[in-house]
Amino acid sequence: MTVDRRSFLRAGLGAAAAAAVGGVAPSARTSARPVQSAARRQRLSLKWGMIEAGSTIAEKLDILKRSGYDGVEIDSPSDLNLDEVIEASKRTGIVVEGVVDSVHWNQPLSSSDAAVREKGLKGLLRALNDCAKVKATTVLLVPAVVNAGTNYADAYKRSQDEIRKALPVARELGVKIAIENVWNKFLLSPLEAARYIDEFESDSIGWHFDIGNIVNDGWPEQWIRILGKRILKLDVKEFSRKRRDNEGLWKGFECEIGEGDVDWKAVRAALDEIGYNGWAAAEVGGGDEKRLKDICDRMDRCLNSPD
Repeated sequence: MTVDRRSFLRAGLGAAAAAAVGGVAPSARTSARPVQSAARRQRLSLKWGMIEAGSTIAEKLDILKRSGYDGVEIDSPSDLNLDEVIEASKRTGIVVEGVVDSVHWNQPLSSSDAAVREKGLKGLLRALNDCAKVKATTVLLVPAVVNAGTNYADAYKRSQDEIRKALPVARELGVKIAIENVWNKFLLSPLEAARYIDEFESDSIGWHFDIGNIVNDGWPEQWIRILGKRILKLDVKEFSRKRRDNEGLWKGFECEIGEGDVDWKAVRAALDEIGYNGWAAAEVGGGDEKRLKDICDRMDRCLNSPD
């Protein structure tokens, strides 16, 4: 997830950390789907910004319920009325399962500017508190951005230093920080990604694993096996290497879930091996109710199909 990709998508289409999130029992379904084996049942969610239909919070969650979703992820800090979110969640049964830190790109914890890092930390702390208020379990965090002005080693140390300041708050609130793999030139291998988490020596931090983000230069199933129980949540999107090669890098994301180069059977097998049964959130171009239901059905086929 990057700022550019988020707007693009909206416009277009070691040590184990916190296995607790993975074993939540599934909620009642509201759309007809084949009953899956008890051994595999990923709960289906999506990012709040994908819901383009509905004029109120209540209407949006009603749409999600009719479309077959179990949950939703919201941004924080934001101007979303959390009391209304909580009320609508209770009424519909749609779980607010996660919060996405909304300032981690513009105010990265890896910045060479201490004032920027301070703002980034404040944003993370706000997200953690909002997460606890809506009874979500994780805050998605892009931990660092490596670029010409921020070298890799500094990004590694600075981001860890800032995250360590937030971990006591996360622990006290009973929520977890979930690091996402993105195109930020940072944590480029699953071995390094696992080490980065393990060095915190805390069960209040883990991984929000984005399946589609890996396909450009790797294989999601390999990352899943290496990260193992460190995986707290999943993000779901596709990537086409053919479209990337023929039309340009970002065109790789311009394909529907199930129609790109993710080997979903291999992904399911890897998730089964690590015992993951938890939340999977779509991060693709959203739309109206028909569009959202199609996304939900595609995720269900890719993640919950019997083998």
